[in-house]
Formats: sequence, C-alpha cells, structure tokens
Amino acid sequence: MKGTDPIAIELAHMQLKMFQYLQTHWRLFLFEGVIFVLLGVSAIVIPQLFTEAIILFFGWIIGIGGFVHVCRALIFRDMPGFGLWVFGGVLQVFVGSLLIFDPIFGVITITVMMTLFFAAEGGIKIYWAFMLRPMPDWKFVLISGVTELVFALIILMTWSKTVHWLLGLFLGINMIMLGCSMVKLSLSHKVSAS
Repeated sequence: MKGTDPIAIELAHMQLKMFQYLQTHWRLFLFEGVIFVLLGVSAIVIPQLFTEAIILFFGWIIGIGGFVHVCRALIFRDMPGFGLWVFGGVLQVFVGSLLIFDPIFGVITITVMMTLFFAAEGGIKIYWAFMLRPMPDWKFVLISGVTELVFALIILMTWSKTVHWLLGLFLGINMIMLGCSMVKLSLSHKVSAS
C-alpha cells in the first residue's frame, strides 16, 4: 500500500491541475465542443461525401509529403540514407496517388485505419475518464470512449455491407459524442468558476 502513495499523490496533483486548467479555459473547450458537434452532424447527413473528402485530403497530404521527401533527397544527394529517403518519398507519392485516383482502395484503407483509430482512441478516452473520475461529468468522456470501442467492433462485424458509408456515419457520431462531452465539461467548469 505504501508503494502506491506517491502514485496516488501524483494522480491527485494531476487531477487538481486538470481541474484548474478546465476552469481557466472553459470557453476554449466549449468552442471546440461546438465545432465537433457541427462537424459530426454534417458527417451524419452526408456520410459518403465525408468519407470521400477524408480520402482525398489524406491522399493529397501523403502525396505532397512524399514529393517533398524526394525533392529534399535529390537536393542533398550526399546525405546518409539517400536511397531510403528517395524510396520512402516515392512510396508516399504512390500511396497518395492511390488514395486520390482509386477511391475503393482509399475507402478500404481508411476504414481499416479508422477502425484501429477508434479502438486506440476509445481505450485512451476510457483511461482519461478514470483520471477525471472525481470531477463532475467524467462519465461523458467514459461513454465517448466506450462508444468508439463499439464502433470498431461494428465495423469489423459488418465490413462488406457498409464500408462505403459507415465510416462517415461513425465519424460523425464520434465527433458529436466528443463535442457533447467537451461542451458538458466546459459548462460544468464555467459554473464552478463563477
């Protein structure tokens, strides 16, 4: 038991700092929560368009990043690892092009990545919720994390039938859940601050 005392003290210190930060910056959390809710609603209304927009965005970012890697490697040819930098850049340009020009590949790839994202972020939010546990409304963060884990499982179980629109829908629901939890946390800390 004595070995956990420093851990409990450190956890209590972190919770106090988090509480003070939320009280000081509640408006920022409120604004961010509203933005997430609005983005979530738009993703639910047009899930296929939202999914395609994500794919195009990722494709361009990856492709441009790869082009920059290749250019830098060609400018600094005597740099150690020249061949690896060129190969990595060309690979990024190839993957970015696939995402832009082959939407089916993009949808499948991004859906796999988002399934992993939902699982990882869900676990992180559940952990964060238990760190916030003595604070008011910590359960909203917990519900958001559990929801993401459920989304990851549903995507895995209904993969072939829903791959084109389910990602946009789940991203929208996830953003609304996150936005609502941030709005609720910020408003409860606004009340505490006054």
